[in-house]
Amino acid sequence: MPHVLYEEQESSYTPLKDYAENMHDPNSRDIRPLAISCMNSEPLFRFFLDGSRKVYKVDDIQYDNKVYPVVSGQIAVACCERVMNDDNTFSSFKHFDEEVYSVLCLPVKANMEGVDNNLFFNNLCKKIQEKTAYRQGTNLKKVLYYPTQIQGKETLENKAIAKIQDDMIECEKSIVARLTAKHLLTQDHYLIKDGSIQYKPMKTGDFKEIAKIRSNYQHVIGVSKSFNPNLMKDKKGQSNAGEIARLPLFHRTPAFLWQPGEELGNVNFAIWYVRIRDTRFTATPYSGIVKIEKMLMTGSEHENGLSSDEIDLITANIINERNPVCYGNDARWANHLYPVYLTESYCKSRFMSDPYFINLF
Repeated sequence: MPHVLYEEQESSYTPLKDYAENMHDPNSRDIRPLAISCMNSEPLFRFFLDGSRKVYKVDDIQYDNKVYPVVSGQIAVACCERVMNDDNTFSSFKHFDEEVYSVLCLPVKANMEGVDNNLFFNNLCKKIQEKTAYRQGTNLKKVLYYPTQIQGKETLENKAIAKIQDDMIECEKSIVARLTAKHLLTQDHYLIKDGSIQYKPMKTGDFKEIAKIRSNYQHVIGVSKSFNPNLMKDKKGQSNAGEIARLPLFHRTPAFLWQPGEELGNVNFAIWYVRIRDTRFTATPYSGIVKIEKMLMTGSEHENGLSSDEIDLITANIINERNPVCYGNDARWANHLYPVYLTESYCKSRFMSDPYFINLF
């Protein structure tokens, strides 16, 4: 049986050692006073986005005397909204937008007609949708295709899974684009995306080049519950993992610059860490610490970094999102922000059960 993928694992990239904020203080900053002050105003974060997918190997198919896996998947991407009353009291937390559907992923060799791949697999999807069982059961939206050439330790199954993962990420980008087009994301109404916003460029899709849609993310931050602490280095090039683990409660690290170059479309990021749980109540050194990411937008931000006051404000509001906790409901409770947990729970509730989905095939 498959499991839900919560967050994509970090890949190796250039260590973080240059500042991405206008204050170049190597010491951690206590955000507790600002967090207390922010409790008297409307929360900065209004929207919360999460995407999940489940994949299944449902069959094998043969082309040119070689067997290829047929992989199917369920994709659920949801955006929830917190609504406040005029007096800044909580009103409701509700579903705002979503995309929930199934996909089928075949080897590209399935296109034996020699026509355009997109045209062939779109037509194939329409034929499958006409079948009664699929129309009533799977909500099949797309037939994807994966390349069949493998190198090193690659597997065909992983290539199919990667295509489904890419499609889920495209859904996340699409929802952010819709929010931006409606002018719902502002300096007073931010969005938290569960996990990283370090999107790799894709070869297909409406949002394949992150540099062209960067403006959509001006008021979006990514919050990761798991991360590689060794990526942040001090001026001597040594790992700052120990400094992150020893962060006092409600303190944040300096924001560091990440310049991935062409790997992520020449979009730069500010990355910092904050402790939201007391070490006395957590199981590991990095439990209770979250990683925060924000894209750098303007030339000034690229050159001088974000305003430290803006980073402090974002961090203070992150701290205020930590309660209530989901202790007992999720093993990752110490790193969870409660609205993100609710959004993630909503996503998972939109999946069909594994036995039901598998038996559709």
